[in-house]
Amino acid sequence: MTDQHRLAPGDTAPAFTLEDQNGNTVSLSDFAGQQVIVYFYPAAATPGCTTQACDFRDNLESFTAEGFSVLGVSPDGPAKLRSFAEKEGLTFPLLSDEDHAVAEAYGAWGEKKNYGRTYEGLIRSTVVVGPDGTVQLAQYNVRATGHVAKLRRDLALA
Repeated sequence: MTDQHRLAPGDTAPAFTLEDQNGNTVSLSDFAGQQVIVYFYPAAATPGCTTQACDFRDNLESFTAEGFSVLGVSPDGPAKLRSFAEKEGLTFPLLSDEDHAVAEAYGAWGEKKNYGRTYEGLIRSTVVVGPDGTVQLAQYNVRATGHVAKLRRDLALA
């Protein structure tokens, strides 16, 4: 089992470069000087992940107006992410972290328990990176339903 290191406010956000659903390379450094919401979800096109992604989609304009970019990260390959984005009308980057190295660096990969079974997997998490590249907020084991509303409250957004 991996040793989980969770990020905390003030930590430097780990740099990353991943491929998005359209085959483009996206790096955290592309967003230097901006606020970025990096959310990790277990699997595209599953009920909870679809609920969460659509919630971010529906709030994207208001996040953008408040100066935030949104990046979704999962262990799915780019083709699956493209299909998911097209089906659900997702217009923000969905990043493919197939070897889960980025999830591990962000503390979003580790031991999970489900139906009495313990296994390694992606822990639904959200990390908000500030303009200076430091963690502003880190939330782990978030719920798919209602998470975006809670995140907006935690960030003191209207």
